[in-house]
Amino acid sequence: MDNKRAGERTQTHGALAVASRLRLLDVLRASDGPLDVRELAAACDLHVTTVRFHLDVLIDAGLVRSQAGQSGTRGRPRRLYSPASRAIAPSGHTGYELLSALLVAQWVGDRDERAQRAEQAGWAWSGQRELLPAPATAPATLGEAAVHVNAVFAELGFDPELGHDGDSMQIRLHACPFRAIAATHPEVVCSIHLGMLRRALADVEAPPTTVSLQPFVQPHLCLAQITPAAGPVHGQQAPPPPGVGSQP
Repeated sequence: MDNKRAGERTQTHGALAVASRLRLLDVLRASDGPLDVRELAAACDLHVTTVRFHLDVLIDAGLVRSQAGQSGTRGRPRRLYSPASRAIAPSGHTGYELLSALLVAQWVGDRDERAQRAEQAGWAWSGQRELLPAPATAPATLGEAAVHVNAVFAELGFDPELGHDGDSMQIRLHACPFRAIAATHPEVVCSIHLGMLRRALADVEAPPTTVSLQPFVQPHLCLAQITPAAGPVHGQQAPPPPGVGSQP
């Protein structure tokens, strides 16, 4: 591959590495016609200035086109935006979604076994990827550990929001990069994310906790709960093999 093509691919991957830009692209691809900045801002719940910035990145990467629209008033015409390619299969799913759904559907075992295998996979993958370096010193509090977990999920494009829920820490995940597959196979996709959450806590030697992940409490919102435990919790170790123990 020559340097020009490699640079183009790097630019495209960088443009799609942010959850907000993915949402903008999804909205444009689902629309029946071009949209302006204010329409996109309303659809994605983003500030107009933020939308303009992300659109510039998508245009530079060749993923979005811009054209002048008729404003109906004097002055500069409004800009309209459309996707450079629909990139949607006839069934309405992208090739990535179709392949992911096919692979997830082939996981053997009943629902609980699939969930445990998926949690193991998330734990192992998170350890191999080293998404973020662990702090130099182990977190002294649950809150400090949760900040690290929140940063890991931000790096992965989940648009997380860290907050308190009584004595617990709660991470509101506003954007799931794998939402289309998670909606049909939550026992696999969401359990992978639970394994990643557990591993992120273990990597920083967090205080004893119990953790949970509630998928789709709202159409575009999942909740991760990190609760202090009174004593040692085995759940912060590697997940048990399928058929051993119970799913948290």
